[in-house]
Amino acid sequence: MDAAPPAYRKLYPRTALLLLTTLNLLNYVDRSVLFAVQPLVQTEFHLNNTQVGWLTSAFLLFYMIAAPFAGPLAARFSRRAIIGWGAIFWSALTLMTAVTHSFTELLVRHTLVGIGEATFVTIAPTFVADLFPLRQRGRILGIFYLAIPVGTALGYILGGKMGSAYGWRAPFYVAALPGFLLAVAVFFLPEPERGGAEAQTNGQQRTTVAGLFRNPAFLTVTLGMAFMTFALGGVQVWMPTFLARARGYTLAEANEFFGLVVVVDGILASLAGGWLGDYLLPRMPGAYYFVSAVSMALGIPVMVVALFVKGGLMGPAIAIAAFLLLFNTSPLNAALLNSVSPQLRVTAIALNIFIFHILGDVPSPVLMGYVADRSSLQMAFILPIVAMAVSAGVLLFGMRFALKARLS
Repeated sequence: MDAAPPAYRKLYPRTALLLLTTLNLLNYVDRSVLFAVQPLVQTEFHLNNTQVGWLTSAFLLFYMIAAPFAGPLAARFSRRAIIGWGAIFWSALTLMTAVTHSFTELLVRHTLVGIGEATFVTIAPTFVADLFPLRQRGRILGIFYLAIPVGTALGYILGGKMGSAYGWRAPFYVAALPGFLLAVAVFFLPEPERGGAEAQTNGQQRTTVAGLFRNPAFLTVTLGMAFMTFALGGVQVWMPTFLARARGYTLAEANEFFGLVVVVDGILASLAGGWLGDYLLPRMPGAYYFVSAVSMALGIPVMVVALFVKGGLMGPAIAIAAFLLLFNTSPLNAALLNSVSPQLRVTAIALNIFIFHILGDVPSPVLMGYVADRSSLQMAFILPIVAMAVSAGVLLFGMRFALKARLS
């Protein structure tokens, strides 16, 4: 890239960011389509709430198991190639929904998609981080992680519209096809130098795999993300079903409302969280932790209103609670990348994914389904509220361990 014309050097990072963000968006569309058509799947296969919860939990279980293997792969091979082949793999498996005619087949399909998507989610953030200066990291990750709310919302809307009209399998076909085209485009991206966008001094805790387990900056951001993911994962899986069963919405109305909330809040929250973290970082080394902890704590009373108060307050409360939950996505991921050296980032992200999923959204759908089967779906939402409180406390504690970065 050093010999490339100045105009190309300026355009390339933005083009790569756009391509990888779009691929990340498809990743989350594929995940959330299931949430939108969940009642239709439940009816066809005669499943209880716990079994439905296992579909998401099984996906995430294999996703987090596959993630640690991406670290050694990225150290030996091109990150670009791993991302591209991983996208082809998961897109092909998404199309296999056409031949899914039992709960067991759907469960197997979900586990294999989780393995494919793990390669992208583990490696792509490090690729993006090497494209832009450290001082822009929160904002750049804010753009990259726009894919989470926008993709999730599109999945709800796509699943709600097409599932009701054409059957629950139809939206999976639409979600799969663009993945093949984007995967091919990835193979043409130049590979950025690892750590070339920053200069930073790191101790042994930040440069070795063994040091990760003695790195309090890494451990606290990972645990904070785990409890945040427990809350967010449970809400995403069960909120449309809750609105349909307990609040009188039709399934299409529930998916459209929640999809709109997630996409609008997600865009605003992801960009605002990244901007605020970057703005405070020169004044406060623990800014990314602080921003995330405060947003999580503020979300607790709003979530209580959203779930337990009927009438006109419910809709605005759901929207505000979702905004505060999604506000910390960019700051937390920026804090994670900053907690280790560039050469260790893929491994750190892989370990982070394993921990926050095994403690977060792997158990939360099943646990909420279990509580719903024995009490009510409304009472099951107590679990995400508790998780938000724990996350806020862990992140406030972790502020003191943040590394003071060189922002030049």
